[in-house]
Amino acid sequence: MSSPEMQRRALVTTAAALAAGPALGVLAGPAASARAGGVASHEIALDGRRLASSGRGRWATGRLDTAAYRMLAATWTGPAPTLRVRTRSSGRWSPWQVLRVLHDGPDRTSGEGSGRAGTDPLWVAESDAVEVVVVGRRPDDLRLVLIHPGKRGEDERATGSIPAGRAFAEDDSGEVDETGSGRKRARRSPRPRLLSRGDWGADESWRDGRPVMCRTIQQVHVHHTASGNDYSRGDVAGMIRGMYRYHTQSLGWSDIGYNFLVDKFGRTWVGRAGGPGRPVRGAHTLGFNNTSMGVAVIGNFESGKVTPRTVTALVKLAAWKLDKYGRRPSGKVRVYSTGSDRYSKGWVRLRVIDGHRDTNDTACPGQALYAKLPTIRRRTRKRAKKYGGTGR
Repeated sequence: MSSPEMQRRALVTTAAALAAGPALGVLAGPAASARAGGVASHEIALDGRRLASSGRGRWATGRLDTAAYRMLAATWTGPAPTLRVRTRSSGRWSPWQVLRVLHDGPDRTSGEGSGRAGTDPLWVAESDAVEVVVVGRRPDDLRLVLIHPGKRGEDERATGSIPAGRAFAEDDSGEVDETGSGRKRARRSPRPRLLSRGDWGADESWRDGRPVMCRTIQQVHVHHTASGNDYSRGDVAGMIRGMYRYHTQSLGWSDIGYNFLVDKFGRTWVGRAGGPGRPVRGAHTLGFNNTSMGVAVIGNFESGKVTPRTVTALVKLAAWKLDKYGRRPSGKVRVYSTGSDRYSKGWVRLRVIDGHRDTNDTACPGQALYAKLPTIRRRTRKRAKKYGGTGR
């Protein structure tokens, strides 16, 4: 067996050889369209040609030069590997970061998905190189996904094209004339202001098939995207475009997985197509998508703080959706699991508003956001009661 020093030298030599080779230029063609507002993506096979073994259960790529990207992830089939990455931006390398395994997903009986598993997509400063280390088992079909969502002028100005519910507006507003006097009174929580799929720039040609409806909505599942907290208001639309590209083109889902997304500035974005006021089935909570709504807060709340605006946005969204189906925001409900990595098929009693970790084997939505759920339940109940809904 070779000594640790010999192993270290072999790894360094192999990594240096990779770094000295020609730049991959994996986004050289699409990068121009990304800068003009389009989404550019590319997948790199991390096989034996690009991963060198250190002989200690570690595999490394060395430097892989690329064109510009803002988001990266990895996909595979079979058991999950442990992946660490660092990225190069303006000539400087970031600290090493772990790519977290993605536990969001469609139910196994839904027909969605390519069968590939993946990581949460990581949002980074605009970068032009990457290094990857695999610890332990190396999947034979490991792929690195690099995405540049581009930049549109509208991304900076997004404020909400679907206004908050008002009297006479539509059924979703919850306004009815109960007295015959022409005066309208709300009987359930109004719809909050929403940003549409058009606001974040959804390319509808990426969707596969027509939206599927749930028979009812029993729960609101709260997630975080684990993509990072260092983003600006103008970044958010691009981040959602990148997630949409990853979910549909790399994982084979029929659409972006979440029904809604909330950013740290308190804005609520429509995710999956089908109509924000309808019970659209998502691909957010394995085993529990069939009677629920999934909302993801953009950020990583194992390390970041939840803003008060984010909490308020979650309260308004949850009150609106749950009141439409007569659900108790502070209560529990008996739901049917179609099978997850935590619950087998069968009936389960869960909170009406819960965190992703309550249904799947994951740390999502991060401890900081999970700790806010009692407050979110209490405030959602209070809001529902204010509007004459199921405030219990």
